[in-house]
Amino acid sequence: MLSAHRIALDPNNLQATYLARSAGVARFAYNWALSEWRRQYVAHQADPTLPSPSQFSLRRQLNAIKREQFPWMLDVTKNAPQMAIIQLGNAFKNFFAHRARYPKFRRKGVDDRFTLTNDQFRVDGKRFYVPKLGWVGMREALRFTGRVLSATVSRRADRWHVSITVDTTEASLPPTENQGVVGIDLGVSALATLSTGEQWPSPKALRSLLDRLRSLSRSLSRKVKGSRNRDRAKRHLARLHARIANMRRDGIHKLTTSVTRRFHTIGIEDLNVKGMLENRCLARAIADMGFHELRRQLSYKSAWRGGHVVVVDRWYPSSKTCSCCGHRLEELALGTRSWTCPGCGVLHDRDVNAAVNLKNMAMSSIATACGGNGSGPVREQGAKPVPAKQEPSGKS
Repeated sequence: MLSAHRIALDPNNLQATYLARSAGVARFAYNWALSEWRRQYVAHQADPTLPSPSQFSLRRQLNAIKREQFPWMLDVTKNAPQMAIIQLGNAFKNFFAHRARYPKFRRKGVDDRFTLTNDQFRVDGKRFYVPKLGWVGMREALRFTGRVLSATVSRRADRWHVSITVDTTEASLPPTENQGVVGIDLGVSALATLSTGEQWPSPKALRSLLDRLRSLSRSLSRKVKGSRNRDRAKRHLARLHARIANMRRDGIHKLTTSVTRRFHTIGIEDLNVKGMLENRCLARAIADMGFHELRRQLSYKSAWRGGHVVVVDRWYPSSKTCSCCGHRLEELALGTRSWTCPGCGVLHDRDVNAAVNLKNMAMSSIATACGGNGSGPVREQGAKPVPAKQEPSGKS
């Protein structure tokens, strides 16, 4: 199982300059290869006798000309341009397999990153070795144990991070406490409501820092393009965006870690987030929750601990169905937070009732997979036929 650990780096000014140059070389190589790929592909379509482009041929072509045409590329590690072209080849492979869109050119300040193979760097405690640079301090040590595959150094809001990919052959985390099955209902007022009645509030990072964000955005728009004041304002705005993302990610990590540590099976609804964002009254609040990131973290953290996540169909009326008797309401307004079941007379909290229904659906899916109740008639399995020729064992 592949696991990645993203760690903040602590470089000095000289080291930060080298990292920026390496990211620039990787970006230039990627854009150069993309331009050459387009040109060679058009030429191959016009004349099939010409070779079709590939990342192998582009790597050889760049190695043949970079000493004469791009000598400044030799000042950084050779992995930066080579791995960028390999990533372009993977991008085209995904495009032709209809798994991704057509590759785009990388932009400065947005795609500042480069990748190293496992033979070009080393990790020693809280130190990270970069070729032609030396040791760079890390804020924490690598958590995972196993075979280190690669490392990607990236910049986000003038801070450098390294993401180290490790092949962990064994489970890195202890198994779950196995407190049973839990259902999670996601919302806007509270980030998540569990079927146990527990509610996790949302940090609402964007809402809390929205005034500051607007102020910095106005300040940036008033600066002269190309001036140092504009660059300084861009850094301040980027730091605030990074802070908002970190606050949101921290809240989601705390929730997903707590749930996956306690419960073996988790039921969650397949939300149509794209359709929900079309509601202009709730779009900002929904985007501030991070529903997709929460589901992603639940999936991989549960797999680490040996559990699994059951995704319930998005058309299942979890809020309008009574979790006690199964009565289903015809209509339930979004502002109605509690309702009384006409069938059994039980007063339901909207979110808790939905979470309990998601839990029941997760339990029924487990029973169906195991051939238990709710799985329908099970075909009787016949006895395995005895082989026609049997030879006595010497040990017997």
